[in-house]
Amino acid sequence: MTARMMTTRAQPAAPFAEVRHHPIVTWGLVLLFWIAAAVLAATCHTRLDGLSPSGGAVAAIASIAGVAYAYTRLCARCAGTAHALSAGIVWLLLAIVTEIAITSRTGHGWYSLIGTPDRPLLRNVVLFVWIFAPSVFTHREIG
Repeated sequence: MTARMMTTRAQPAAPFAEVRHHPIVTWGLVLLFWIAAAVLAATCHTRLDGLSPSGGAVAAIASIAGVAYAYTRLCARCAGTAHALSAGIVWLLLAIVTEIAITSRTGHGWYSLIGTPDRPLLRNVVLFVWIFAPSVFTHREIG
């Protein structure tokens, strides 16, 4: 008698960015990438606003957009616009809450994530970038 050999062929694992994640993992990744964007944006504002407020805002916008691109490509490639807008809204809320918390803790205004109220146009642009940057890099409309 010959033993029948069975070969099993393992299916290749789907890339991490193309898998629908558990909601806790998704929000953990949103938080992780927000922390990266916040550190970069705050660094841009604190280092460059003294030289050029416009330059600091442009660098902060570029850093937020870069992190948003990394988030959508590395973690949410198949996510739709609704997911990306939700992530952007959470990013903006975290930025606002962080600025309020640091301002109340230090006793003076801290505007490194959103920008100073002295320049309302740049501040508004940065506010919109926090919300819409992740959705710029999505490919699907629904989801």
